[in-house]
Amino acid sequence: MGNRFSRAINTIKKLPKFSHSFLFTQLFCSQVKYARTSKVIIVDIKPQQVKLLMKNHKKVQNHIGGVHAIAAALLAESATGIVFGLNLPDTALPLLKSMTIHYQRRMQGDLTAIASISESQIFELKQEKGNMDIVVTITDESGQQPIVCIMSWAWVTKKAK
Repeated sequence: MGNRFSRAINTIKKLPKFSHSFLFTQLFCSQVKYARTSKVIIVDIKPQQVKLLMKNHKKVQNHIGGVHAIAAALLAESATGIVFGLNLPDTALPLLKSMTIHYQRRMQGDLTAIASISESQIFELKQEKGNMDIVVTITDESGQQPIVCIMSWAWVTKKAK
């Protein structure tokens, strides 16, 4: 069952594993254009967890050669939005309500984001509308967590066209 997005992910998972990351990324970036510009890479998607990568390349760098603060925020929003949207009914519209980001230290190299959603949160998504915080862990090449992020997502029932 699931929504259109989860069905597309499940279709991709039937293909050879070496193609999954590329196809997940293409699917996501076809809908989120800025993620394509920043070259967000979807490493893995599971029903309750998603793993993304952002390489420290020129287009996302700040003035000192690290990943720019707003590019890291995009990575956090993308990771939480994917795991949230994967579990949201097709009749609902996802909306990012707020971002809380604490920059702890300078980011070193590439960034990895892992966002998860619990069974109880998935159950909440059956309501017509609501909101919830989705926590994402972002680590850099040092293995440390340079930023701490919580994204607050809301949903409402889509209006008929």
